[in-house]
Amino acid sequence: MDCAVFGRRTGRSIVKYIGEGAVKGPLRKDALEKTRSRLDCLLAAKGKESPASIRDELQATMMVNCGVFREEKLLKEQLKVIKSLQEQYKWIEIGYKGQRFNTELLDVIELGNMLDFVETIVVGGLARTESRGAHSRRDFPKRDDVNWLKHTLAWKTEEGIRLDYKPVVITRFQPEERKF
Repeated sequence: MDCAVFGRRTGRSIVKYIGEGAVKGPLRKDALEKTRSRLDCLLAAKGKESPASIRDELQATMMVNCGVFREEKLLKEQLKVIKSLQEQYKWIEIGYKGQRFNTELLDVIELGNMLDFVETIVVGGLARTESRGAHSRRDFPKRDDVNWLKHTLAWKTEEGIRLDYKPVVITRFQPEERKF
């Protein structure tokens, strides 16, 4: 979630991290071919789904089901909506087929990434059975530092989103409950 909210700061931190000699894993040998294949498939797709309607439904349902105030029932409903939209996304069609300055293609790529990203947000929100900061669960209204004073890490796998956790390192400021 921090990457979405603090994208610029995150990007600068990544550049600094890499510049300081971070060890990076090797790029997959088929990375270029996979990317080209994905772009070719998107451009050749002759589906019936509109990327704009998928995006509009995603925006509307995320506001209702996964806003600041959340609860298990609505989060589960949103996960179903996301899975349905991911299926619809497989059947989109891009009107403009050009390979230069194709902003429609960029929008469709962004939509696919957004569908993956919001799935991660909802799965993480379902797992975190507490309220903390901007994550407020109506069904778990209290902050729970014993079980949830930790960072959530997420991976997209063939089986779905896999969550893991790492401890919070407390430095200058002691954690405290936000009161609005």
